[in-house]
Amino acid sequence: MTRVLGIDVGGTKVAIGVSAADGPALSAHVRLDTGPDTLARALAAARALDGAPAAVGFSTCGVIRDGVVRLAPNVPGWEGLELPRLLQEAYGATPVAIDNDVNAAAAAELRWGALRGVSTGVYLNLGTGLAAALVVDGRVVPGAHGAAGEIGYLQVTPGEPAFADGRVPLEERVSGGALAARGAALLGRPITAAELLGGDQARALVDEALRTLAMSVANLCVVLDPERLVIGGGMMGAAELILPRLTAEIGRAVPFPPEVRPARFADDAPLLGALALARAAVA
Repeated sequence: MTRVLGIDVGGTKVAIGVSAADGPALSAHVRLDTGPDTLARALAAARALDGAPAAVGFSTCGVIRDGVVRLAPNVPGWEGLELPRLLQEAYGATPVAIDNDVNAAAAAELRWGALRGVSTGVYLNLGTGLAAALVVDGRVVPGAHGAAGEIGYLQVTPGEPAFADGRVPLEERVSGGALAARGAALLGRPITAAELLGGDQARALVDEALRTLAMSVANLCVVLDPERLVIGGGMMGAAELILPRLTAEIGRAVPFPPEVRPARFADDAPLLGALALARAAVA
């Protein structure tokens, strides 16, 4: 089996891996912190792992629009980066496939995980941020501008501050980062989303966030009519709390409720997705 290379650039880290088989297994991998010269350091580390892969998959925070990265303010130098051109220059004739991190994670679930065999589905990522990937005819749908599934920008209250005001309304209410920030403000001390979800502190805040999340996801399912909803991301450490809430609301609000499943890949899902993109590029 040919060797493929996957690179995942997130808000705080870079993960790079090599796979020699069509499956979610790494034969070698390395991690870096994001920061100055993230791309140059990532490409140098990737060359050290495998200087001649059959294909490269690249998972990035943000979205690719008109040949540049958009909606990625958290990585220094990443917003506006001409990523496709730079990767083409780095790898020449080697096939390179690029997608955002949530779409890449969905690609891993489609190829090897909980979305395998699904024609119409949704992959929901509950992590520091909030986003979804939409699957139609067994493929992730990018949308007209590469931003399909960016549900963090959904409004919760009509007329509230939104994208044009520099806001991300739904994400600011229900993501892991939002829960940590709101919980810290309420309790007057630092606290993680995992601590909030796993304990009884700020229970009203958690209940409100889960109600809002469940409503928004149910609305998404009404629009797309998926056969399966797969949920991944760091917040799924509290799956026993989150899954019943979402399943109940979907069953109540969606005419033809989808099956709800946890994602297969809890760790390194975007990196495995990058490998899935690379494996598809070889084919």
